[in-house]
Amino acid sequence: MQEVMSDEMLELIAQRFRLLSDPMRLRILHQLQGGEKSVSELVEATGASQPNVSKHLSTLRTHGLVRRRQEGNMAYFSIGAPFIFDVCNTVCDSMKSEWEQRNSLLGQFNNA
Repeated sequence: MQEVMSDEMLELIAQRFRLLSDPMRLRILHQLQGGEKSVSELVEATGASQPNVSKHLSTLRTHGLVRRRQEGNMAYFSIGAPFIFDVCNTVCDSMKSEWEQRNSLLGQFNNA
């Protein structure tokens, strides 16, 4: 029997999904999957402005998805919640499978 979730729990889950609904946050998390990076490294890797990257890092940090380490005047960020990649990988795998099925159907249609 499935457990009934409280409204508060459902709101927390929805909040977590909203955090992952922004493409820039996903880009940042993807970059951090390879290890700790400075803000300037993330700016270069994402092609976004420094204020934009910093804004998203702040949001991710507030919700515990990334950690910040200060070294002199440099701030370095790393993943604070590795489980987030389980969620991302599940979604990405399902999207990849769906994409491959669509391409297969299009190929069959074009060959008919």
